[in-house]
Amino acid sequence: MKSLRDSAVVVTGAGGGIGAALARRFAAEGASVAVNDLDAAAAEAVAEETGGIAVPGDAATVASRAREALGGTVDIFCANAGAGTEGGPDAPDALWDATWDLNVMAHVRAARELLPGWLERGQGRFVSTVSAAGLLTMVGSAPYSVTKHAALAFAEWLSVTYRHRGVDVHAICPEGVRTDMLTTTGTAGDIVLRPGAIDPEAVADALFAAFDEGRFLVLPHPTTQSLYAARAGDTDTWLSGMNRLQQKVERAEARVRGGAQTEAEPATGQAARPAAEPEVAEGERA
Repeated sequence: MKSLRDSAVVVTGAGGGIGAALARRFAAEGASVAVNDLDAAAAEAVAEETGGIAVPGDAATVASRAREALGGTVDIFCANAGAGTEGGPDAPDALWDATWDLNVMAHVRAARELLPGWLERGQGRFVSTVSAAGLLTMVGSAPYSVTKHAALAFAEWLSVTYRHRGVDVHAICPEGVRTDMLTTTGTAGDIVLRPGAIDPEAVADALFAAFDEGRFLVLPHPTTQSLYAARAGDTDTWLSGMNRLQQKVERAEARVRGGAQTEAEPATGQAARPAAEPEVAEGERA
């Protein structure tokens, strides 16, 4: 890949985690970086550290403001901001809507804003932080899994439609990464993600390797490729294995609930209260 010196780059959800690691790496390569985060103070801190420009606010509508801040041009857009939450069909519509808006529609709106200029110039680069959940699934979290599959599908569509016109697309699909989001994934995250979690900087390294090799899929974990192949090659066997993992999580959650009740009942005579309804943090960094 050619030098990124003086390239104009936008990274959403860049106040910490993967987004901050991407912003630092782009800045180190000589790019001008617009640092977006819902947390204005976090965005400003990373922008100051990297010599970038803070563009705080909702990632779902940031593309035009970031382009203006960068002087009218965006060469690379990293749709990194994302939200994750536990739940299934029982999750309220408001939670599904908020997760869909950030994990999918933010990508659509950015592409809608930037594609005309990229197609006119014959070059542009769109980076989508998807998650391995978009290739596989994530037990215990239907909104996250469904929207990440959709984000991957949109990235694939962009690549299929525009790669011959100079638009490069990359889908980052890590498993566990040591970020704030990992701490919110509950028992499923402790079992599935935490043991193999990597640092955000390793994700940035994997993206730049994909740039050099011209690869669409960015797989920071070596196991993801084989799991993805197994899912496609023998779907029912893969589903059975994932269901066994689901049962393992359920047993672990039952032990936690049982332990909490056993400890609480002697003091209060009451069972432990049910967990509060999950909330979506729209600006949470992937």
